[in-house]
Amino acid sequence: MQVRELTIAGAWEFTPARYDDPRGVFLESFKAEVLAETIGHEFTLAQANTSVSAAGVIRGVHFADVPPGQAKYVTCAKGAVLDVIVDIRVGSPTFGQCDAVLLDDVERKAVYLSEGLGHAFCSLEDGSTVTYLCSTGYNPGGEHGISPIDPALAIPWPLVARDGSPLEFVLSDKDRDAPTLAEAADAGLLPSYDDVAAYLETLKG
Repeated sequence: MQVRELTIAGAWEFTPARYDDPRGVFLESFKAEVLAETIGHEFTLAQANTSVSAAGVIRGVHFADVPPGQAKYVTCAKGAVLDVIVDIRVGSPTFGQCDAVLLDDVERKAVYLSEGLGHAFCSLEDGSTVTYLCSTGYNPGGEHGISPIDPALAIPWPLVARDGSPLEFVLSDKDRDAPTLAEAADAGLLPSYDDVAAYLETLKG
């Protein structure tokens, strides 16, 4: 499995070795030892989520209070999505910046994002199926969102679907009405870079 660190500290791309033959394809989509070596501590799997999205659906930007936050290991089992990681840690050298990875059912890449980072994606075809392995369970009181169309984030959302047709963005009411990055910062919703770093140190034991 190949590992590539993204431009946002605390986020990585994982590309598995694929074995194709006339029957189909086999790959190791998740390896605990590789992930632990990469992030510096064991990954605790508390919950696995699956979403199925039509073309043009944008989900996010979502994040959780730290501690405990919610780290995610994200894959796309069917279809294709542009997966986006946003640095929302106040005081971070890359605060407000984002990085993006194409997750699809061809290369079968995965993305890991540490606690304290924001996550979003845009589906590039109908039926895109995304699985998230999460370090903590759902905590509605500690989970928040930022508008994925906030101009300040400059997220490079795709304009065309996987088949080349134009994309029409579809957002939930919650995501559409989410605050901008600046509004979330003013409201004290965003995690501190130093606080996140201190918490991650505790995970290393």
